[in-house]
Amino acid sequence: MADEEKNEQEETPVEAEASVETPPEPEPEAPPEEPGPPVPEPETPEPMPEPDAEPVEGAEEASAPVAAAPAKKKRKRVARSERRQRPKAKREQTGERKPITRLPKPEHERGRRQERRGVVVSAAMDKTIVVRVDVVKAHPRYKKVVRRSQRFHAHDEQNQAKAGDVVRIVETRPLSKMKNWRLAEVVEAAK
Repeated sequence: MADEEKNEQEETPVEAEASVETPPEPEPEAPPEEPGPPVPEPETPEPMPEPDAEPVEGAEEASAPVAAAPAKKKRKRVARSERRQRPKAKREQTGERKPITRLPKPEHERGRRQERRGVVVSAAMDKTIVVRVDVVKAHPRYKKVVRRSQRFHAHDEQNQAKAGDVVRIVETRPLSKMKNWRLAEVVEAAK
């Protein structure tokens, strides 16, 4: 225990000497310059030491000084209320205003709904039919006649269409995930 106290006493004077700092020497003042607009000093970025590597003595002298590019002069930020105001050209006001008139809405169907004509393939679901629409058209480049078919799920409220019927379906709002069409009429009943 006595040894520990001696060690502490020996370390104390060394620490006390290290903690006493000498006051910094005043820098010599530069001669007064001509009055003019203040020029901001260019800031030189200091290289950041890598966290893994320990600083090596004399590394600062070895590294080449970074050439500072002339910095652009930044304009001082001015509050909006203190900025220069540009006068606006004022309209001359007439004494009387015209009343707002609204045009009557035209009475017609919303948009143009698409129509398809096809054959009912399935009527097994309740209030839903599957209609196959065949499209026959010539290929734009090769002029070969190409047959394509597409299947649509259509809403059939009264379950009146049966498999094999030729029907006309009309586009409508989405009724379910697959149904965007509804049965307009049964054109030709199945034989």
